[in-house]
Amino acid sequence: WCVMGRIRLTQVFPCLLPLRKRQKKLFFYAKMRLDGNHYAEERSEQELPYLLFQTSWPLYSPKIRYDRIYQENKAFNLELAEKVVDQMVIRPGETFSFWRAVRFANREIPYRDGPAVSDGRLQALPGGGLCLLSILLFWLFLHTPLTITERHGHGIDFQLETPVLSGKIPSGVDSAVAEGWLDLRARNDTRQNFQIRLAILDGTITGQIFSDTAPSEYYRIINGDVERYRKSGKVYERAEVVRETYRLPDRECIGRQVLYQNDCEIGGIDPMVETQGAEITL
Repeated sequence: WCVMGRIRLTQVFPCLLPLRKRQKKLFFYAKMRLDGNHYAEERSEQELPYLLFQTSWPLYSPKIRYDRIYQENKAFNLELAEKVVDQMVIRPGETFSFWRAVRFANREIPYRDGPAVSDGRLQALPGGGLCLLSILLFWLFLHTPLTITERHGHGIDFQLETPVLSGKIPSGVDSAVAEGWLDLRARNDTRQNFQIRLAILDGTITGQIFSDTAPSEYYRIINGDVERYRKSGKVYERAEVVRETYRLPDRECIGRQVLYQNDCEIGGIDPMVETQGAEITL
């Protein structure tokens, strides 16, 4: 999780942080009850018939070897969250919210300390690692007609998931989440239902998204311009994320749209220099 910006009162007086977190979460969920959105809540064991897109990612990062216990804790946290999101249905007019979906995933069994980014630093925090799930869900949603209404990039990329996702997703496909602060939301503006399926097995997380309507088109997510540059002694990356739309069944490209431009600082290592097996100790 990553929250960047100016020095806050809680950084000067850390004892106020638990109170501030409770306050933010209280207002966060209260606002959701009043914002007029109808949030997806229903789960169904009956799988919808048409698979739109699927992907499988490893849970562990072999190239960046922060302490093994935190990799195990990350996988544990993801398993808790995966169980409550799996089988969720997003009906016409409904909005999927990451935090609405996983809010009580740790009610009976608490999250463990996993790798997370907070206040611009790599730390071990309860629930660390959940960003891998939010990125996976975002990646699924990009391959559907769902409308992304909220998405945040990490202010600093410590390359936590880069070894895992290298070659699987374009640069800049990112979705940072922090309960009370940052959410991932997608609204269904269509007349069809969508269903999320998730599974964790043998160190791999698999995500699928289904519909009750046969697709008439499919999407390809690619990079436009990607630039890495130095500023004030730091390294940054600016990446365009582009979606191409293809008509079925002839697979003719009928549209190309720049979805957004992702800007972030690259932290932890210098990506301008060839590195192997960078060590990060929490």
